[in-house]
Amino acid sequence: MRTRRASEEDWGAIWPIWRAVVVEGETCAWTPDTDEEVAKSAWMLPPPAEVLVMEEDGPGDTSIVATALLTPSQPGLGDHVVQAMLLVDPKRVDHGAPRGGAGMYRGYGPYGGRSYYGGRGAEGDRWESVSRQAAEQMIEYAADLGYRAMQLNAVVAANPRLVALWRSLAFRLVGTLPAAFRHPWLGDVDLHVMYRFLPPGNIDLATTATNTGVST
Repeated sequence: MRTRRASEEDWGAIWPIWRAVVVEGETCAWTPDTDEEVAKSAWMLPPPAEVLVMEEDGPGDTSIVATALLTPSQPGLGDHVVQAMLLVDPKRVDHGAPRGGAGMYRGYGPYGGRSYYGGRGAEGDRWESVSRQAAEQMIEYAADLGYRAMQLNAVVAANPRLVALWRSLAFRLVGTLPAAFRHPWLGDVDLHVMYRFLPPGNIDLATTATNTGVST
């Protein structure tokens, strides 16, 4: 997987992912009937926001499988913290491949849970979901931009595997908003605010692309 900054030309590939995630109504607050014009204005924000796309090579072509939006959490004295959103193509969420070598995330399966969740693509304890790969690269990219911490403002508490993913990536639960999300069949459920510090980044994103798969 490679992560790079999105361009206007990428919207045609981002929109189907954005729409598929939002239509499910389980993880994002936008209404399922949000039209494309509104979606583009909400996602393709100008600097200092950064819109990212995550790509994978397939038979004969390269496809975008996820997209992320990074924005400063606060202006001025709070702009060292990044607010992040990650959308993964629902058709690819449980897909994955063996991770190249052991690492701190070894042994986690779909959505970040341990491999006993039994998702597709399991291979011993080195299985890595597209969701995990995209999340890791989003974190690395934010660190390379110079951000010192990352904030997730609206993690749906009723999605335990999603919560498990972020916990396994060193995010701490710092607050809960009671009944702040209208789930399509569970009714009003809680939203978590999660937070983690970021390691010092490599500001040379071209070098990072070579070393980690993140690209500009």
